[in-house]
Parts: sequence; structure tokens; C-alpha cells
Amino acid sequence: MSEAVYRTVKSSQVILKELMVPSYANFGGKVHGGIILSLMDKIAYTCAATHAKGYCVTASVDSVDFVNPVEVGDLLTLYASVNYVGKSSMEVGIKVVSEDFRQGIVKHTNTSYFTMVALNEETRKPCSVAGLQLEDEEEIRRFVMGKLRKKLRRAHQQEITDIRRALELGQAITQLEGENCLFPKD
Repeated sequence: MSEAVYRTVKSSQVILKELMVPSYANFGGKVHGGIILSLMDKIAYTCAATHAKGYCVTASVDSVDFVNPVEVGDLLTLYASVNYVGKSSMEVGIKVVSEDFRQGIVKHTNTSYFTMVALNEETRKPCSVAGLQLEDEEEIRRFVMGKLRKKLRRAHQQEITDIRRALELGQAITQLEGENCLFPKD
């Protein structure tokens, strides 16, 4: 029987820096959110695959709230770290910061949590990943919070499923009063 494998959080942490160029701009002149999401997915994969030592896929992304716009010309820095590890899944925390290095202005743009799953490259089925060797109070806090977020995600998914199953059209229509929509009335 093989001995359990554990890897440190630091062993898979990743930092990605990218200059925000004019081709990344949206119609409002700011960097398009999709560009930032793509970079976040890329760094989440890199971080998770480094920890798992293999192929990983994005299973879910917690909410992505853009708290500050990113300007063309800013240097965007993304920080990724494995916060929590289950059997085959990992939560990767990502913090995004933009910097106008000409003016010395640094802004936090968003933080998000990606759930990544390690897959066997041949079968494409989930496979086990190494555990996390927690080395300080911050890593312990992040692990506990990651476990809590996983529990809350599952409870939320179950709640939505239960609501959908119990939803009756007549009851749903009464909830449309005062909403910004038109619907057929019998």
C-alpha cells in the first residue's frame, strides 16, 4: 500500500503578469472582462495541474465581481494558489490586481475561486490528487474556507434543484407582478 502524498501550497503557486494592450479593449475603452476571465482560467489550470502533476479541467467558477475596471496600458497581475483539496478536486483562489505603473496606482480588480478537477489522461475520469501540506495559519484558514465554500456550493445547487422541481407555473406567474417583463395572460 502506498503512502499518502502531500504537497505544499507554495509548490504550486503561480503568478502571471500581462500588459493590457489595445486589442483587449471593449466598446467602453476598458479591458474586456472576457480577456480577464480567460487569463484567470489559464492560471487556475496552471496552478491545479502543477499540484496534481497532470491534466485538469475547470468544473466551476464562483462569482466573478469586477470591483475596479482595468485600463488599456495597465499591467495585470494574477496570483493563484490551491486553497483546498478534495479527492480529485481542488479549489484555486485567484486574486487579480491592475497597476498603472506610470502613475503608481494599484487596484484590486477581483478575487474568484475556481474548482478544478484532475482527470486521468487516458480514461478522462477523475483521479486522486495529493493532499495539501498546510504550513501556516493563513493556509489553514484558506483550506477551511475552501471546504466551507464547497459545502455551500453543494447546498445551493440542491436548493435550486428543489425549487425547480417544486415550481408551479401559476405560482411563478404571481411572482412576476411588478417585474420588468411581459408575459401572456389567459
